[in-house]
Amino acid sequence: MTKRKTLPVALTIAGSDSGGGAGIQADLKTFAALGVHGTSAIACLTAQNPRRVLGVEPCAPNMLRRQIEAVFQELTPAATKTGMLFSAKNISVVAKFFKTSPLKVQHLKLVVDPVMVSTSGARLLQPAAEKILKASLLPLATLVTPNLDEAEILADRKILSPEDLRSAAHKIHSRYGCAVLVKGGHLKNCPEAMDVFFDGVTELLLTAPFVRGVSTHGTGCTYSAAICAALASGHDLPHAVELGKNFITAAIAGSYRIGKHFALNPLAGRFTDSGGAGGRTGSSSSHSKAGCSCCS
Repeated sequence: MTKRKTLPVALTIAGSDSGGGAGIQADLKTFAALGVHGTSAIACLTAQNPRRVLGVEPCAPNMLRRQIEAVFQELTPAATKTGMLFSAKNISVVAKFFKTSPLKVQHLKLVVDPVMVSTSGARLLQPAAEKILKASLLPLATLVTPNLDEAEILADRKILSPEDLRSAAHKIHSRYGCAVLVKGGHLKNCPEAMDVFFDGVTELLLTAPFVRGVSTHGTGCTYSAAICAALASGHDLPHAVELGKNFITAAIAGSYRIGKHFALNPLAGRFTDSGGAGGRTGSSSSHSKAGCSCCS
C-alpha cells in the first residue's frame, strides 16, 4: 500500500490578480513550489495586468471570515500570510478572527505584507484602513514585510540610506512589537538590493546584486509567501527570512516572458542556505529593480 506524504498547510489572505503574477496566484504557486499545501481567502478582486491596476473591489466582510473559518475548521494552517486587504472592514475581520476565534490560532505564525503603496506609487489601502492595520493587525504579526514607502509610513521617517533601513526596522519593531523585514530594493543610489531584518535580538543584512534587463511583477508577494512556507515547514524566523530571500532570488533569475512582460518563475526557486541565520549576515542573492503593482 502506498504511503501518502503529509504536507504542511499554509494560508494566504490576499487579493486576486487577474494577470496571474501577484497576489493569491503568486502565493499559491510559491507554496506549491516549496512543498506546502496552499489554502486561500480572497480579500479583494483586482482587475490588473503586469503594467497596472485597473480596479479593486473588496470581498464582503462576512464572506471573507467564512473563507478563513472554512480553512481552519479542517486544515489548520501552520502559518498564514496576509497581502492586499484593502478595506478597513476586512482588516478588522482578519484581526478579530486571529484575536477571538475558538479555532486553533493560538500558536499561528502570521506574516503581514502591509500592502499600502505599490512600487509605482498607487495607494492600495483605503485611508481609513491604515489606522486599523497599525492598531489591530500589526501587533498580532510574527513578521511584517514593508517596502520602502510602507516602511516610511510605519516608521514615520524618510529612508534615504542603508543606515535608514536599519533605523526604520528598529523603529517599527519598537512601535508594533513584531519582527520586521524592510525591503530596500528600490533604495536610490544603492549598488545592491538590500533588505534588513530585525526581531529585537537578531539583525540580518541581506544584500544582492540587481538582475539587469528584467522587470518583474509580484516580487513582494512571492518573497513573503516563501517566508510563510518556510515557517509552515518548521524553520525558525531568521532562517525562514534567509530562505525566502534566496527563493525570490532564484525566481527572479529564472524569470520567463509572457507577452511583452516578464513573470517570476517560482519553479526556479530553491530553499538554499546562505550561511548562519544569526547576527549580521550577507546573502549571495539577486533582485530586479522592478516590483509588483499590487504588492511590492
